[in-house]
Amino acid sequence: MKVTLLSRSASIPSTRRLVEAGRARGHQLRVLNPLRVQMHLDGGGSATLYYDRKKLAPTDVVLPRIAQSINTYGLAVVNQFALHGVPLVNHAQAIAQSRSKMRSLQLLSAHGIDIPATVMARDAAQLKEMVGLVGGVPVLVKLLQGQEKHGVMVCESLQSLEAALEAVLGLGHNLVMQEYVKSTSQDVRVLVVGGKAIAAVRRRPRPGRLAHTLIKGARLEEMELSPGQRATAEKATRLVGLEVAAVDLLDVQGKSKVFEVNSSPALPEMEAVTGMDLATPIIIRAEELVAGAEPVSMPDLLPPIPLASAVVPAPRKKRASRTPRSGSEGA
Repeated sequence: MKVTLLSRSASIPSTRRLVEAGRARGHQLRVLNPLRVQMHLDGGGSATLYYDRKKLAPTDVVLPRIAQSINTYGLAVVNQFALHGVPLVNHAQAIAQSRSKMRSLQLLSAHGIDIPATVMARDAAQLKEMVGLVGGVPVLVKLLQGQEKHGVMVCESLQSLEAALEAVLGLGHNLVMQEYVKSTSQDVRVLVVGGKAIAAVRRRPRPGRLAHTLIKGARLEEMELSPGQRATAEKATRLVGLEVAAVDLLDVQGKSKVFEVNSSPALPEMEAVTGMDLATPIIIRAEELVAGAEPVSMPDLLPPIPLASAVVPAPRKKRASRTPRSGSEGA
């Protein structure tokens, strides 16, 4: 089987693991940087792909790992392969759905998936009000610039939140803030492949640090999923329409809340903690798609939901102030 892996570099650890797993199963793998792919369309229905101006040889399946920084162009490349009728492990529509954080949360909430209290604002001028709407600190903050760059912070005090925002407000003004891990809660990442949850870790992120993903710099611990966590992660992945995804859960007293669905999950970190080969199941799912197994169904996109009624909860009662913990983990 000929497998095309769309990734900026073959040296990226997760990409390298997928290449190793594919070759171990006897497949031919090539890694293509999406930015070096050229596309040609005409009115006759032709959809031709080139790589460094040379026409691409046919492939049996495409495994996209599109970085956020090249999201727009990368997804156009993924869609061009779809026009050729090539099976895809994660379609462009599903990847785009997962990348639109608020849109994804609206979709999940509308289909009965519990999500953390979430608010979105154009800037940080109403910071204190936003913190109250999500139940107070600690909070998860996602900064967005257009549709390309993003960052994630975990802030455990209002003071650390204000200080962090002052340092990064120059990056953009779209901001998403979510309820985050309290002392009795768990931050869980679940890897789902082909509609089945195959591995999970508990994460302890580095508070107050800006990172591209929560997995970066976090301390990971192996864990067993409860039936509820498993069902929630699998349903969320199915709704977004992904074949391969990492579902991030906030587990509060046995109740699972989804705060993100990631279409390009990091593999080596989870493999190191769980001792499992997580790349091979992805290659096996690619084999199944080539053989004609049905992909995860993509639901019809919902009509726009008014943001105020969809994601801003009623204000909660004021809670007693809490003393910030000393010695932030991982600092």
